[in-house]
Amino acid sequence: MRRRDFIKTGMLGALIAASPVSISALDSPTRPTAKAGRLNLSFRPYELKLRHAFNLARNQRTTTPGVQVQIEYDGITGYGEASMPPYLGESVASVSEFIGKLDLSQFSDPFRIEEIHEYMESVAPDNRAAKASVDIALHDLSGKIMGQPWHKIWGLNPDKTPNTSFTISYDADPVEMKKKIEETSPYKVVKVKMGLDHDKEIVEALRRHTDVPICVDANQGWNNREKALEMCHWLAERNCLFVEQPMDKAAIDDTAWLRERSPLPIIADEFLQRLPDVRRAAQAYDGINIKLMKSTGMHEAYQMAVLARALGMKVMLGCMTETSCAVSAAAQLAPMVDWADLDGNLLIANDIFDGMKIVDGKVTLNDRPGIGVIPV
Repeated sequence: MRRRDFIKTGMLGALIAASPVSISALDSPTRPTAKAGRLNLSFRPYELKLRHAFNLARNQRTTTPGVQVQIEYDGITGYGEASMPPYLGESVASVSEFIGKLDLSQFSDPFRIEEIHEYMESVAPDNRAAKASVDIALHDLSGKIMGQPWHKIWGLNPDKTPNTSFTISYDADPVEMKKKIEETSPYKVVKVKMGLDHDKEIVEALRRHTDVPICVDANQGWNNREKALEMCHWLAERNCLFVEQPMDKAAIDDTAWLRERSPLPIIADEFLQRLPDVRRAAQAYDGINIKLMKSTGMHEAYQMAVLARALGMKVMLGCMTETSCAVSAAAQLAPMVDWADLDGNLLIANDIFDGMKIVDGKVTLNDRPGIGVIPV
């Protein structure tokens, strides 16, 4: 391949954050005229609207701010996404500001993903979702240039993808709660958000409707190890597969105590961000939940899965509330994992991509190159 230069657009994050733009213009965003042989980076905000309110241990929300990213190169477009739930500490403004600082003209081609990640780290620390959006777009672009989906580039068997869980949370409105439970019918695993005052109530309501396996995400909501252990025993009697982040991420000793006594695997979520955290997690958890918005994208997520396997840990693949863009990017790693929670696109009412599907409850990959998405 001949050597080629990158360029970046001069889009101002503050301006973008101040005035949300409809993603219906995704195929023709405002950007400089594309030049052959150069990367043309563009981005715009997009607010994800949840089908139902998320009632979590530490907050409630009905929307998730996001930023959609494109990288165009010789007439080929790679798509990326940043999704920013409140606890990540990022915003449309911070993502836009970070991307606006990037100067990729020093790189010769879009395949130098490792070097581009090193450069992004040098520009600013953290900004994990912002970096993930660029990483996903680069993977989509490079996969399209190669004409192959990333699960094939990694040598993974698409037949080995797991079932995905479908997430519900408690709602005080009985009618709304009934709707949430009914929506779980097509899925073979249900993920229950806990950490509130109604943890047992929601499981009992669900069990009146279905006996499919459940998994639990306490979102750091159980405030002591004795309560956490009691809940683990109670859940084990109700066909629960594992418990995710039962206590505060700082309570490492208490979590290690719980792991030694729990009848269910204990999985790290908020405790785990990036690759260096995997070895730390092995001291107190049975497994890890990898999310692209925390790992800075597909590149490091793959490394985390490989390391966790080498350490004998279980691996879960998760997501935020995202469009099919980021969910399909994560799904490329699905054949590597024990469990998947890739329902972020199913929980929103305004998806703008067509990508991976859930067929009879199972994560199902397509053969489209890159991350496997097309704009709707």
